[in-house]
Amino acid sequence: MPEKVTISLGNFLLFVAVGLLLVLCWQLRSLIVVLMIAVVIAATLAPAIATAHKLGIPRWLSVIGVYLGLIAAITGIGLLIGPTVVEQIERLIRRLPSYLEVLRSLLEDLIIRIGMSDPDDSSMISQLLDIQGLSSWAIRSSQQLVVRSYSVTKGIIGSVFSLLLALLLSGYMLSGSDKLLQDIINLFPYPWNTRLSLQVRPVSQRMGGYIQGRILVSAILGVVISIGLNFLGLADFALGLGVIAGFTNLIPFFGPVLGSIPALIVAIAQGGWTALWVLLLFAVIQNLETYVLDPLLVGNSVKVHPLYQLLAVLGGAQVLGIVGALIVPPWIAGGAVLLESLYVQPKLATEQKALNKF
Repeated sequence: MPEKVTISLGNFLLFVAVGLLLVLCWQLRSLIVVLMIAVVIAATLAPAIATAHKLGIPRWLSVIGVYLGLIAAITGIGLLIGPTVVEQIERLIRRLPSYLEVLRSLLEDLIIRIGMSDPDDSSMISQLLDIQGLSSWAIRSSQQLVVRSYSVTKGIIGSVFSLLLALLLSGYMLSGSDKLLQDIINLFPYPWNTRLSLQVRPVSQRMGGYIQGRILVSAILGVVISIGLNFLGLADFALGLGVIAGFTNLIPFFGPVLGSIPALIVAIAQGGWTALWVLLLFAVIQNLETYVLDPLLVGNSVKVHPLYQLLAVLGGAQVLGIVGALIVPPWIAGGAVLLESLYVQPKLATEQKALNKF
């Protein structure tokens, strides 16, 4: 006789509660995303606020001072280089069709030189060189990433409101973080409350260190690329292309490649050896980032295998677009701290004790 499967009332209620919780999380997904962004912002700014607080400044005043200083810095940089960057990018967009047409002509000439005259090959190459089709595909792909970034928050206005809300929530988190975190930790039974309280600082440092490192690396590369392109003869677009490369570099793995494409298109269209030198510039910068800046400024703080970082970027971009590619990796870094401290290390310690008994 087959055994009867029985479900206790407690298990049934637990199953129902989990289902209702999942439904509630889905309904509140916009708020959850905002909270995720707020936590990342808070973790990023926490060291500056802690430093100001150590100087004897009240915590709430430190929060206000850091936020005002950040706003002033962003505004100052925007006023300093913003008009030039906007003007160069607008000029680049206007000239982009002609640059792409030059690129198409060069590729067609190269195909003729290598003797690919077979009809099937010619048809396939014509499709590959369909600049208008490629441009439309690139625009659609970019739009999909952007749409995913704000669709969760119900449009562009909702995105602006969500960003302001995230900044406000992060300010509240920073001004009363000790009491807020302690109240949350107290909900867990002993000894989990004690264990979790010891992980707050490492998790915050890991998450904040990731964002701080990426911003610093992107700023350095943006400046270096602007100077390099100006030196290589692309002065008309150097600052705009450097800013584009700096922003795209915030996205790990794919950002540097995306940032190099506009500069290479302009360089190829100008002809001569410019394209080769620009390609060499980006190759040197990519190696500088991979082997020097990332290990020094990002890798030491994240301590997450590159494969997991890559999966975090892909998964975040798939679900939340550009925003997801930026905020999911630091959450993975913070989660790695909890996994390592609360599971891996105790597990290894228990196994080592068991081995020592034999």
